[in-house]
Amino acid sequence: MESLGAFLRSRRDRVTPSQVGLRTYGTARRVPGLRREELAQLAGVSAGYYTRLEQGLADTASEQVLSALARALRLDEVERLHLFNLARRSSGPRLSEPPREEPHARVLALLNSLGEAIPALVLGRRGDVLAWNRTGHALFAGHLAHDAPKDPEERPSIPRMFFLDPRSRDLHRNWEELARIHVAYLRLTAGRFPTDARLARLIGELVMRSGEFAAMWATGEVADCTTGDMHLSHPAAGALSIAYQVWLQPDSPDHRLEIYTPNSPASAAALRTLADAAGRDDAREAGTAPRGRPEPSRGQPALAGPSFSTISR
Repeated sequence: MESLGAFLRSRRDRVTPSQVGLRTYGTARRVPGLRREELAQLAGVSAGYYTRLEQGLADTASEQVLSALARALRLDEVERLHLFNLARRSSGPRLSEPPREEPHARVLALLNSLGEAIPALVLGRRGDVLAWNRTGHALFAGHLAHDAPKDPEERPSIPRMFFLDPRSRDLHRNWEELARIHVAYLRLTAGRFPTDARLARLIGELVMRSGEFAAMWATGEVADCTTGDMHLSHPAAGALSIAYQVWLQPDSPDHRLEIYTPNSPASAAALRTLADAAGRDDAREAGTAPRGRPEPSRGQPALAGPSFSTISR
């Protein structure tokens, strides 16, 4: 998990003296951004205190000091929130196992009310799929068992799918853009839930197993993730472009209902194709089992690639 000092260093390296009105007099500099003493001067604290803060040797920082540092580092609102979260964590308890995540009955009712016309997923704080409708399942992970989210130990993990499953890269035409958003949001989540041992293990696993995740994590970027566009090359529906939006849940503030709407008539037609297929799947389950090739059991993806355990917990 990220420390307060590491975040301060990454933000300090990003700000140049000219951006904050400091003159350098043409002298050679060994740092890409502000020196510690320059940032301390801008924030109105002593250089010694700031150095101890960045090195993790200061016990705490007041709200006034953190606000001054945020202004000097030109942090946006999300970065400022992350700074305060990290400062609170520095004196907080150690990692512990979080309680099992379960979707609230009201968000499941909302998900069911959407039917199959709109793809939708319910995500937990670490990006685990807590529930999805059939169209959402078909859009993003049709090679996995539809009932996989019901088992807390085998739930699909969106971050793992994104960085460890090559099918996810093949699906997303703007993979790199979305991957950076995933990493920046995961960093924000780590600041919000600093004692979550499962989250710490997830980040550690991705750093070790994905060079691209490790490189993106090292940039120190932090951002929220609420709306955006996905450009997909779906194996069944073809090329389509969709917009995603996040609905936060008052009953479970760290859970998110994500819905996906088409950006064009062609994309709308592609989603209708998936929705129609999802409706037929529901009808078959309600009646007799479908003929022909059976659906792969949990743990046995239909296509060659990583095992299900690779992209679940």
